[in-house]
Amino acid sequence: MTRRKGENEVKAFLGKGTEFDGKLMFGGSVRVDGNFKGEVSGSGAFIVGDVANIEADILVDSLLVSGRVCGSIEVRKKVEIYSTGRILGSIKTPVLVVQEGAVFEGNCQMVNEGRDKNAEAERSVEPVTGD
Repeated sequence: MTRRKGENEVKAFLGKGTEFDGKLMFGGSVRVDGNFKGEVSGSGAFIVGDVANIEADILVDSLLVSGRVCGSIEVRKKVEIYSTGRILGSIKTPVLVVQEGAVFEGNCQMVNEGRDKNAEAERSVEPVTGD
């Protein structure tokens, strides 16, 4: 994973062996290596470490998964599931990257406002007949 300086600088960290139940709201990047249950919303990257166990509804800009995530996920930019990652649930995102060895069980809706508008316009065009 290549990073630009400051782009993925972790602003908060929940370490291995810790547990948190509640609502997490953030700006920037947050990394969780412990257990988290609840809701996650943020305007940055949510990083799930390889020993993390997350049960949450998630709304973030980017999601990087090396551990286990279970829940409803909506991501504005990109979801990456690394080889040790596991997602159980629904994903709504414009970009989904799944490495070999990763597990994804659930539904995925690939959304992109520009693409969705073009698809809608194509559906509204009536076919031309050669009468």
